[in-house]
Amino acid sequence: SSLSYLPFLRCVRQLKKDGFAVDELFQKCLFEEDEKEKVLKAIRTIQPKYQLPPPPSRKICKSSLLRTFYSRKTTMPYPKLDFSVQELQERFQQQLEMELNNTVTVESVESTKPLTPQATKARNMLDTLRPQWHDSILQALQKSKHNMSQLQMGSGYNILYPYLCVLPDEEYVAIMLQVLNTLSPQGQSLVVLARDLGFKVYNRYVTQRKLRSRQLGKVQEVYKSYIHLLARDGQVGPHKCLPREYWEKLVVEAGFGPSLNLKDCSWPYMLLMRLGMHLLELLVQAVRVPRNSLNPRLEPRLIPVLYHVYSFRSSWQVGLIKPHPIFSQLVSDAAETTLTFNSSVIPMLCPPVPWTSPHFGAFVLNDTRLMRFVDGAVQHQLLLEQCPPVNLHPVLDALNQLGNCAWKINQPVLDIIISIFNDKGNEKLDIPPPVSEAPRPPAAPPGNSTTGNKSHKHELLLCKKKAAEMHSLRMDALYKLSIANFVRDKVFWFPHNMDFRGRTYPCPPYFNHLGNDVTRAILLFAEGRPLGPKGLDWLKIHLINLTGLKKNNALKERLDYANEIMEEILDSADHPLTGRKWWMNTDEPWQALACCMEIAKASRSPDPTAYISHFPVHQDGSCNGLQHYAALGRDLIGAMSVNLMPCSVPQDVYSTVAQQVEEFRKKDAEHGVKVAQVLQDFISRKVVKQTVMTVVYGVTRYGGRLQIEKRLKEIDEFPEEYLWEASDYLVKRVFSGIKEMFSATRDIQKWLTESAKLIAQSGQTVEWVTPLGLPIVQPYYRSKSTVVSRGVQDPSPDTVKQKNAFPPNFIHSLDSTHMMLTALHCLRWGLTFVSVHDCYWTHALTVDVMNQICRKQFVALHSEKILEDLSKFMVEKYCRYSWPAGKPPHAPSSLTSPSLSPGKFNLRQVMNSTYFFS
Repeated sequence: SSLSYLPFLRCVRQLKKDGFAVDELFQKCLFEEDEKEKVLKAIRTIQPKYQLPPPPSRKICKSSLLRTFYSRKTTMPYPKLDFSVQELQERFQQQLEMELNNTVTVESVESTKPLTPQATKARNMLDTLRPQWHDSILQALQKSKHNMSQLQMGSGYNILYPYLCVLPDEEYVAIMLQVLNTLSPQGQSLVVLARDLGFKVYNRYVTQRKLRSRQLGKVQEVYKSYIHLLARDGQVGPHKCLPREYWEKLVVEAGFGPSLNLKDCSWPYMLLMRLGMHLLELLVQAVRVPRNSLNPRLEPRLIPVLYHVYSFRSSWQVGLIKPHPIFSQLVSDAAETTLTFNSSVIPMLCPPVPWTSPHFGAFVLNDTRLMRFVDGAVQHQLLLEQCPPVNLHPVLDALNQLGNCAWKINQPVLDIIISIFNDKGNEKLDIPPPVSEAPRPPAAPPGNSTTGNKSHKHELLLCKKKAAEMHSLRMDALYKLSIANFVRDKVFWFPHNMDFRGRTYPCPPYFNHLGNDVTRAILLFAEGRPLGPKGLDWLKIHLINLTGLKKNNALKERLDYANEIMEEILDSADHPLTGRKWWMNTDEPWQALACCMEIAKASRSPDPTAYISHFPVHQDGSCNGLQHYAALGRDLIGAMSVNLMPCSVPQDVYSTVAQQVEEFRKKDAEHGVKVAQVLQDFISRKVVKQTVMTVVYGVTRYGGRLQIEKRLKEIDEFPEEYLWEASDYLVKRVFSGIKEMFSATRDIQKWLTESAKLIAQSGQTVEWVTPLGLPIVQPYYRSKSTVVSRGVQDPSPDTVKQKNAFPPNFIHSLDSTHMMLTALHCLRWGLTFVSVHDCYWTHALTVDVMNQICRKQFVALHSEKILEDLSKFMVEKYCRYSWPAGKPPHAPSSLTSPSLSPGKFNLRQVMNSTYFFS
């Protein structure tokens, strides 16, 4: 309240003496609450006329791949959503309320059975027990905290005490009680439960911190203006701002108040684990149930609801927390009709907050990482923080583009799926049956036969394992369908983040478009677009792609086939469960059914070209990893085999390799090689497919041999005594065939592997930067969770993992870069675009435009000097500091670009490739 002149004067003088300017306080410091106003007031006691420095000039990404995209010469009319400003503001308030409540309770889609006396009794008992459990846990927590508070700092002091005081006691109790609602009867890993509990406390603390720092108020203020960019009646017209840029502009205009990109005060991973373990132990000790709950004849003493058990997975002993059968039976009998989730697993009810830094974006309050990484590792976050912010702009803008896609539910398909889910499921259609359908354990054999007892125990074990698997699959489906049903009448959004390679993922984990066939079938774009002149044809081609029937046929042949079977398509749409059920015999039955319904509606509309479609059409990459290798090495034959060149029908690299191997086999058989003669009529596409596919992921000959052996075992007629010899013979021939087709691929892989090995042996982890400027580090260490006091992982890299993972991870990062480039340029063209890694989705109207954008960006990406730039980066990073004393600081030959003979493939031919997508 009273500002003293002299202390401030001393502070400012010291600041200048240390080489800092007063302006830097406002340019570089992060503020909470009203700290910025207070600092300015203090400065003005010394310099009354002091003015805040102007905001820094906006830096523009200089990537050659995005020069046009970030050009300020042309405007970028951001595509508007079909919502008014008022509607988006109401949706924001709903989302905020959901995040402030921390949990969301939704109705289960499991059909409500008639309320039996047994269910009523179980529910009444749980209603009686839960308040008792609440009080017992609260009492145990308070007693534990009191005991800790009596300890002095230093010897005996419990480091957990401050972390048990950051939230009200009631919140810890609520978090612990959630465990009881979600625990499987088969139990759950102690480590996983402890980690989840620790993170729940941390996330709740972050939310409280944002509220205390007044950050939420500022977010509300900025978001209110931000939605004018998105809403159809927004005051912001065509301009040059992306969502990230517009948000940053609004933050600057907001002036005072807390900084929005406050760095999270991360708690060390081992501390989170210890905190979770402590809360679990309190739960185990405090929660009890009467032993006679289900059988009045037993004595009424209290027994623990949870207990520790140990199980063996492979050669590892794993600790589990398992509920007592009495508790599991009570929950089962009660058949309660609601499920409770953390708010962060529900899709957002409003457009996500745009990513503007590694510390800010996605949900309104829920803490979200820009990059997913292994628990306890901090290298990724440090790399992102050290990276110049402008270098991250392309990645942030791509994530914002993906997250701003609005979705809705395909209600007719969802209703059919729920009806089958409640009618004992259907394994063929990937709808898990309930555990009541699990195989019954066999009766014990008569007598005391040792062999009989062993066999019985083995069968019992298999039954238990099957029941556990069925329960897990059933609950996963229940969660997905219940969340989908919760948002069935709403429009929703999936905020996105990425893994350490740059591959993007929706943040809500259960229900999203990366899910299985069932999940994808119930998702539609909220925005509708007319089909246009070719849209209905693309819907039909998409349907045939989903069946898996015409993979090697030309697009026109697929379209002709769709027209031939229109009667089956319309029957599937009109009578999905009572008709001829053609859709059920396809590769992706539920998506096929959804597509049949869309085709039926469109074809029956007065004008199919004007029909408004919300249906996403997929374009799936054609052996994507090998496409990148062929382009890197300019392999002509390889490029042809993975559809990078124009051709009349799609090429199938797996069949091509199988044919090559068969040619090798014939020659060897003629020369009397026995195993080649045995393999006659057994070499097929299926036998070699997995090995060819995983070559791009660095599979070894040993791994490839096991893959082929597994395929040969599936052939009943193949002689078992030749399995090892035949698989060894075939893997050598497959590798030879691939080397012929992709002459540079193995050389590139070998160079990447040797470079990674050399780097790891020098004590460093392998790092690189993608062509879009995203820094990447491989998180593979010898010790999984050795953490020192500051939470930094043991820096000793795992040489084997570092070298084996580098080729596939590098290709994944290129694949991600290509997807992001496509996303950003689709945004410039006003297209709806989302991706499932190398599978791209858009409206039927815009498939052709997206195809052209995708090809153009593939050519642009591979026109860069990718391998040369990688080599320069590695030489610069590792050759200066990494090598032992006495060695000259020059680049080892392994780190210089691989010497590849110039390939004859012309990249420009990709633009005319018909089957770039399969």
